[in-house]
Amino acid sequence: MRIKNSGILILATILLFSCDKKRVFDEYKSVGSAWHKDSIVTFDLPVLDSTKKYNLFVNLRDNNNYPFNNLFLIVAIETPSGFTKVDTLEYAMANPDGTLMGNGFTDIKESKLFYKDNVTFKGKYKVHIKQAVRESGKIPGVEALEGITDVGFRIEQKD
Repeated sequence: MRIKNSGILILATILLFSCDKKRVFDEYKSVGSAWHKDSIVTFDLPVLDSTKKYNLFVNLRDNNNYPFNNLFLIVAIETPSGFTKVDTLEYAMANPDGTLMGNGFTDIKESKLFYKDNVTFKGKYKVHIKQAVRESGKIPGVEALEGITDVGFRIEQKD
């Protein structure tokens, strides 16, 4: 019985890791229990094959404390030459009934948010991500965004 359970566990592990062949970079950083509006999450990307194209994603882990339907992010990609391209992005985070989108069986959900496709890299890049959520009708940003616990960045090799 013990050998059978071990075999099932090994098979499940192999299947889990073999399904993610496209992954080139996948890293998370904790922002604590609330993501402060001045906190910038930075990722130092590895040097990638300049002859290949990649798809980019922002990954988030959130929980039921997230109070909004949408999320606004400012994502900046810094090139080796120092040039920085900045994008302001909006993502839906909740269904119309208020339940969080994303994958997960508990109140913690993981969301893989599409950012860019067909990107090529030449050298060493950095990615900077900060939240830019505002309450309706208010100019200042949300000081501490509750419910987001981890921010990640993922690069997948394009087929």
